[in-house]
Amino acid sequence: MSRPTLGNPQNTIEILQKYQFTFQKKFGQNFLIDTHVLDKIIRAADIGKDDMVLEIGPGIGTMTQYLAEAAGKVIAVEIDKNLIPILTDTLSGYENVQIINEDVLKLDIQRLVEEENAGRPIKVVANLPYYITTPIIMGLFESHVPLYSVTVMVQKEVADRMQTGPGNKDYGALSLAVQYYAEPYIVANVPPNCFMPRPKVGSAVIRLTRYEKPPVEVEDERLLFDIIRASFNQRRKTLANGLNNSDRLDVPKEAITEAIQQLGKGPSVRGETLTLEEFAKLSNSLWQYMQ
Repeated sequence: MSRPTLGNPQNTIEILQKYQFTFQKKFGQNFLIDTHVLDKIIRAADIGKDDMVLEIGPGIGTMTQYLAEAAGKVIAVEIDKNLIPILTDTLSGYENVQIINEDVLKLDIQRLVEEENAGRPIKVVANLPYYITTPIIMGLFESHVPLYSVTVMVQKEVADRMQTGPGNKDYGALSLAVQYYAEPYIVANVPPNCFMPRPKVGSAVIRLTRYEKPPVEVEDERLLFDIIRASFNQRRKTLANGLNNSDRLDVPKEAITEAIQQLGKGPSVRGETLTLEEFAKLSNSLWQYMQ
């Protein structure tokens, strides 16, 4: 098996020049050029020879080389067809890597896990394009793909949002959704100079360790998330107004008022002050009215 050769700027530039590659802004491409950060990601993801790893957006294969050394099998899903010849080249020394040229949002990951890993949980590792971070992460959790963990490089602001709690300006629907499915832990902050080209914002590596079962019990998961979204759609509105104005909730106004009172909250309470447990109670109260 080969040793990783990518991860330093010189080798990255050589590969890009060899294939005359041009960065596609629409794919949000920023390639890692810092071996210390790569080591941190691999350690944080806790990958061993028994693991199958799904890597989303391998780029030129920098992190893929590190993953291939650590894991039993790596499936690298890359949307940009111009990167496929480069990946075929940079990963030619690794027999345990499979490259798929596909949009991960359209890929049947459940089927992939069943076929390639006998349905056993996988570990996801990715340097995600910032514009599709949330749909990818929520897609993985909501589709109930068998997962141990998701270790991703995201915009620093998004990582903060995923792990923050009530009362913080970053707290919102994403915080609650992530914390319902997983335990978030920020592994490292990564400055722009660790990438080529340099992004305009700072990044962070965050590990989301999937709960075996969510920390709260709800009668209807979809209802919980409908309530959470409605609560944060217009942050300046009270919780009651947010829920009353939602076209997803077919519940009388009185029921909403009563459910909020059952939480021990007043009529002027805002959604951003509620914990995940309180949202779960609210969801279960409203579910009773909908039966």
